[in-house]
Amino acid sequence: MRQRVLGGTGIEVSPYCLGTMMFGAVGNADHQECVRIIHAALDEGINFVDTADMYSAGESETIVGKALKDRRDDVILATKVHFPMGEGPNRGGNSRRWIVKEVEESLRRLGTDWIDLYQVHRPDHTTDIEETLSALTDLVRQGKIRAFGCSTFPAEDIVEAYHVADRRGLQRFRTEQPPYSLLARGVERHVLPTARRLGMGVLTWSPLASGFLTGRYRKGQALDLSSGRPKLNPARFDPAASLTAAKLDVVEQLVAVADDIGCTLPELAIAFPLVHPAVTSVIIGPRTMEQLKNTLKGASVRLDDAVLDRIDAIVAPGTDVYPPDGAWAPPVLTTPALRRRPADARS
Repeated sequence: MRQRVLGGTGIEVSPYCLGTMMFGAVGNADHQECVRIIHAALDEGINFVDTADMYSAGESETIVGKALKDRRDDVILATKVHFPMGEGPNRGGNSRRWIVKEVEESLRRLGTDWIDLYQVHRPDHTTDIEETLSALTDLVRQGKIRAFGCSTFPAEDIVEAYHVADRRGLQRFRTEQPPYSLLARGVERHVLPTARRLGMGVLTWSPLASGFLTGRYRKGQALDLSSGRPKLNPARFDPAASLTAAKLDVVEQLVAVADDIGCTLPELAIAFPLVHPAVTSVIIGPRTMEQLKNTLKGASVRLDDAVLDRIDAIVAPGTDVYPPDGAWAPPVLTTPALRRRPADARS
């Protein structure tokens, strides 16, 4: 695979990044099979592996550590911090206290002395961004991480972090990891242009839109809710829901595009994010060896302007058919008290 430079880091990565969210109890609990999948991906030229501390409560990192035991120097290894790990306060978030503690746990589970890319998994507006950047800068200077980035940050938070780093003499976020797919193009409006303007690398997640772009779920056909993502969250796949109906309508139009150019829907879906000039790598998240092989078959798919124009006519640039599953919602929208004056102060 032709390598791409990850932002301004000088690190060269493959255009496919192996995501490991489905390795462990949540997806594939067979550690040996997961190790074989990781090795197969590396043998096919993928040199970029992304995980997170919270994937299967640390089990994914443990599996990745097993797989990379004898191949660590050949791999660009990324993981993430933010979500709670266990019960009780101060076991999550973006505070110095938690980052400094949890990076040691990730290093232990991964069986390595360093992490190439350490990412803040979501924003945390209870923590001053200077606190977070300062802790991450110290970890770079200590050699425990090589670079750090953010994931699913809105453009305004990315810009704020950039300017805080500049004013305080801290290192800055080098990458952003947003959701991006044929069904969720909202990041084209602000996030991707901002990342490109600031020279950040971008690794995108959920190119198959939580399974809706696999071709398994089609309009007018019964949806199998007994396994995979539908089993984890049946409400997202409820055919009676308006969002599900909207996704299935668009899927039918995209299937026609894929058929016309001689590829499968998932091949079309995974090729699409890589066309954007801001995108460095697209994260693929196979659960089985078959899924990995089917994904890699589409590595040669190239989308010309005529195909991209057809896609734009189906899903307009910068728009979302549905809010991406797992995307971050700002507290000002989810907490009424932040957008309503106290009752006794209204006039």
